[in-house]
Amino acid sequence: MSCANSNRKCAGSEESMKRRVVVTGMGAVTPIGNTVPEFWKSIREKKVGIGEITRFDTTDYKVKLAAEVKGFKGADRMDFKAARRMELFSQYGVAAAKEALEDSGLDMAKEDPFRAGVIVGSGIGSLHTIEKEYEKILNGKVNRVNPLMVPLMISNMAAGNISIQLGLRGKCTNVVTACASGTNCIGDALRAIQYDDADIMFAGGAESCIDPTGVAGFQALTALSTETNPLRASIPFDKDRKGFVLGEGAGVVVLEELEHAKRRGAHIYAEIAGYGAAGDAFHVTSPCEDGSGAAKAMELAMQEGGVLPSQVDYINAHGTGTHHNDLFETRAIRKALGEAAGQVVINSTKSMIGHLLGAAGGVEFIVCVKSIEEGYIHQTMGTEATDEECSLNYAIGAPVEKKLSCVLTNSLGFGGHNASLLLKEYKD
Repeated sequence: MSCANSNRKCAGSEESMKRRVVVTGMGAVTPIGNTVPEFWKSIREKKVGIGEITRFDTTDYKVKLAAEVKGFKGADRMDFKAARRMELFSQYGVAAAKEALEDSGLDMAKEDPFRAGVIVGSGIGSLHTIEKEYEKILNGKVNRVNPLMVPLMISNMAAGNISIQLGLRGKCTNVVTACASGTNCIGDALRAIQYDDADIMFAGGAESCIDPTGVAGFQALTALSTETNPLRASIPFDKDRKGFVLGEGAGVVVLEELEHAKRRGAHIYAEIAGYGAAGDAFHVTSPCEDGSGAAKAMELAMQEGGVLPSQVDYINAHGTGTHHNDLFETRAIRKALGEAAGQVVINSTKSMIGHLLGAAGGVEFIVCVKSIEEGYIHQTMGTEATDEECSLNYAIGAPVEKKLSCVLTNSLGFGGHNASLLLKEYKD
């Protein structure tokens, strides 16, 4: 068998085995911190980023609370003119990617730009642009519609703008699987490196849809919490849970082929060792009742990572705070881990920052990396007492400090999308 390029591996050969992939950089914009250090400090301080909606008048809305990003100015994190040509979700994504690049220590001038790519997703893109420009149409000002309306609103523009701003000329895509988008993006980026499509990938999610249309739509689904107490609004697995709290932000990580990272002396945070994805084929909004889809995703991630259920130390759950998700995800964890389900520590970052939709997976992945690094599992804030079937260890009442060698992070999206990633403590 011959290869077209002697520097590349032949498909089907022994050398074509999957390459190891590690995390070398991280960036985040969240409701409790606009950089990873700020975000993690707030996590350790048990801050909850939920409050009254300030973006628009909620008088006619039952939902009054959201988890908004505070104090973010796009022009402070990127070129002013570039920022003006981006909606918030793209600005968040670019800011997080720039932080991840700096954190990684990569010098893109020394890298082959066609071997560095980006897969950053958004579940919705920009509803704000649609609202603003459609109002012009309704008022007879169709000729005043912004020429950039389409590139401002479409969901691939977080990935596109990151590619442009950082000079990443390799694979550039975005996965749109609703609330699983960020996790699927990281999983697909893992595959790109494993199978030698790239050496470096920027991956994660970005979202911003705390606006009249976004809130009205989720409210009509009865998916959002109508609680007015910010500390009891997002309470995953609690017997009194009433829905999720809409959040916004971005989480972007740098994934790198292990030997490439070692050659340049990169700091390695963790190894991403497994990825599983499965469909429910059940319902447009509800997860499968027996949790079989989410369970399969976890099983596949563990299988690829070569770990037994008893070796999983911690699961960052999707944990939205809706009745169905939390109940069915609990069933999924029991199905995937068996007897070991009772021993694993589970939490939900959404208890602190709300549900970031397509960005949730990226930010929660960062939480997992930091948890491995510091041996710290944050408390599921606000949750006090679970119902009878939600009877696992959800880190209620206090954080858990323990050495972590192997963790899972789950994302479940409308449409029946299930995704799970397995991270390990890095060992050479």
